[in-house]
Amino acid sequence: STQSTWEPKNCINVPPRHYCRIRNPVIRNEAKEPIVDANGQVKLKIGDEEIRFEQEHPFPLYPGTYLPRIEVNMEENIKAQVIGPNEALKLRARQEFVDTNGAKRSVGEEWLVTKSGAYLPGVEEEVVTKVKARILTEKVALHLEATRTFVDAFGKERKAGQQWLVTYQDASTHIPNVYEKVIGEVPITTLSNRQFCVVVDPVDEKLKPRLGAKEVRKGEKSFFLHPGEKLLGGIQDVMILAPDEALLLRAEEAFDEEGKHRNPGDKWMVKGPCDYVPPVQVQVLEKRRAMA
Repeated sequence: STQSTWEPKNCINVPPRHYCRIRNPVIRNEAKEPIVDANGQVKLKIGDEEIRFEQEHPFPLYPGTYLPRIEVNMEENIKAQVIGPNEALKLRARQEFVDTNGAKRSVGEEWLVTKSGAYLPGVEEEVVTKVKARILTEKVALHLEATRTFVDAFGKERKAGQQWLVTYQDASTHIPNVYEKVIGEVPITTLSNRQFCVVVDPVDEKLKPRLGAKEVRKGEKSFFLHPGEKLLGGIQDVMILAPDEALLLRAEEAFDEEGKHRNPGDKWMVKGPCDYVPPVQVQVLEKRRAMA
């Protein structure tokens, strides 16, 4: 009888800090030796995959000597990913599985690995990209938006669509979560002791916007505008009145000032010398000077 043979093939050598995926791996006994059937054919785990890391000796791929096809296929060699300081690795699940930290992952789910050092992705994990931390300073904050409801790195629940700031008071650096969309960087607003501004739709103590409200902020002060807040007329200078100067004012809405009640449409004068910052309810009609 004629015995068919296959051409010799090189053994597989997995370099340090690498691994490979083996499709349809052989079935082994307790001694780690391949199991063969009554016909001398190597038994395979059809449809399974096996991860093999660096080994002391190269290993062969069993070519299926008695079958007209290759039973075992080395799909790819994958390098370990090195995660540096202020970096994270963004991963995506190829299938449902439980990761090395015990977290259950669903197909298509994305997450970050933030621990520095070498990371070897599992067979179920796809490397999406590396994410670098954003640097936060006293002059720059990060404006974020939640793409879905989740709990952020500071333990706060964020609702889908919610926007907020991360400042240097929260952390010196911030790696955006997979559910955090970076809207942009927000520069600090600084007022000198001779400046003021009017903030439209200011947030309350719980950082919720008070829609339609206005708030006067006087210097000397520095602050970040929260999402939704806007400056009306930009940064303005405090009005300095000399002894012979005065301002004609009109109330735009009812309010109390220094023990006096003002109704919409009321007019009155403020005389110098003084520094004056108009409340949000007041419109300055004109500046007057006494006749000599």
